[in-house]
Order: sequence, then structure tokens, then C-alpha cells
Amino acid sequence: MKLKIAYSPCPNDTFVFDAWAHGRVPGAPRLDVTFADIDVTNGWAEGGTDDHDVLKVSYAVLPWILDKYALLPCGGALGRGCGPLVLTRGAGGGAVTGADLAGKTVAVPSERSTAYLLFRLWAAETVPGGVGNVVVMPFHEIMPAVRDGKVDAGLVIHEARFTYQNYGLHCLADMGEHWEATTGLPIPLGAIVARRSLGEDTLRLLAESARTSVRMAWDDPPASRPYVLEHAQEMDPKVADQHIGLYVNEFTADLGEHGYAAVRGLLTRAAAEGLVPPLGPDALSFP
Repeated sequence: MKLKIAYSPCPNDTFVFDAWAHGRVPGAPRLDVTFADIDVTNGWAEGGTDDHDVLKVSYAVLPWILDKYALLPCGGALGRGCGPLVLTRGAGGGAVTGADLAGKTVAVPSERSTAYLLFRLWAAETVPGGVGNVVVMPFHEIMPAVRDGKVDAGLVIHEARFTYQNYGLHCLADMGEHWEATTGLPIPLGAIVARRSLGEDTLRLLAESARTSVRMAWDDPPASRPYVLEHAQEMDPKVADQHIGLYVNEFTADLGEHGYAAVRGLLTRAAAEGLVPPLGPDALSFP
């Protein structure tokens, strides 16, 4: 059996899936890997027209896709201190606040991203009257766009947390800090989903394969190094290590009680605000 999978070229995904993608996980299905930005995989999952069996998507897109896809209880990205950041060109002579974004243009990586959902929840409390325009662009283009004045602010993810100072930018707000302060829960970012039509036995095998691949990467980090650096968009090995250290953690191996609570909390809160459809009672259940 060979299954088609799509995930990002970011260090956390290549670290997690290295052993599995290279046939080192005993008994795991073989993988045909496609690299794609999460905005693309979100669209594939929501559109239902793609033929990938397994996808890395944003938790924010789950309410639209859980009829066709099951959430795997491992392999994704949750954590603490790892939330998206809102960046501006600088504080100037005084502190920049959320109120300064009122009516302004903000670049975001995807309208279906968890980052944007967290931003909308934050902005509803912090930006009087709301922001002006929201522009979607690939995440690696956002910081240059803010620096060059093409947009007033940018919502950034991934390794931008470690590199935004290189662009002379200022962190106006940390969406993760806001989420953790108001809920006490970890931040749900990226999920691994698989087609329900594969059947319960295969879904369980996929989950176990992903979990084993994560643990193999932890047991022998140098083994994944070539794969990680080959595909990393930020080639500095130190930044790649920081990225992995932040986004690959105990929730990657197993969502567990707190992980599921975070996902339910985010999507329930967003549904109450009318931002996403409500989840059914068993929508997150796994065979």
C-alpha cells in the first residue's frame, strides 16, 4: 500500500515525517510525498477534489472538512509559547497597540489558517471597529511586505518568530500569549487528517506510523538532518533547530486530554463568534 501525503517543507514537518517518508518505520504504509504550503493543503481538503490520502492542515479548517477527513491524534503542531505574531514596522516614538490597527491593512498567511482565526478572536477584543483590509499572501512574503510599507501589519507564523528582528520589525502582539492567558490551554496550530474512506484499520495504522516516526526522530535527531535542511525555507541550521524545538513536542506524539481540550476550545469559541460552523459532538473522535 502506498498513500499520498501532503505536508509543508517546514522543519517541524520534515523532522516528524522523515523516518516514515524514507521507509524506516516498520510496518508503515509507503508514502508518496507532496510539499505544499498550508494554505494550499487547506484548500485541497476543503474543496474535496484532491486525491491525497493524508494532509497537514490548519485546525481552523476542521469544521469544514471533518465529514470527509478524520483528525489523527498525533503528528500535528500544538504547544505553548509558539503562537503567531502581529508585526508592524516599529513602535516609533511610542508604544503601538491594537487600536493602531483600526482600519489598517493586515497581511495574513491564509483566511482558513489557525493563525488568522486566533487573530480574529484577538482583534475582536483589541481593535476598535476592526481592521480595514485583510490581504492573503504566502507567509514568507509577509515580513518584506510589512518592512516595505506595502501593508500596515502582518500576521506571521513558523520561523518568523525567530527572524522578524532582521527586518527591523516590531512585535505588536503575540496571539499565543493572548490565547494562553485567556484559556490556559496550549495553542492548536496544524493538524494531520486522513480520509475517512480509508477505513478504521488504516486510520489506526496511520496514527501509529506517525507516532512512531516522531519518536524515531527524537531518538536519533541527526538522521533527519539532511531532509530537514534540504527543504527548509530558512536554511540557518540554528533557526531550524529552534523551529523544531518549539513546534515538535509531547502533543505531536499524542494530543492527549489537554490537546483535545485546546482544539475543542478554539473551535467552540470561534463558532460562538460566528467565525466557523459548529462541531458535531463526535466530530473529533478517532477510531
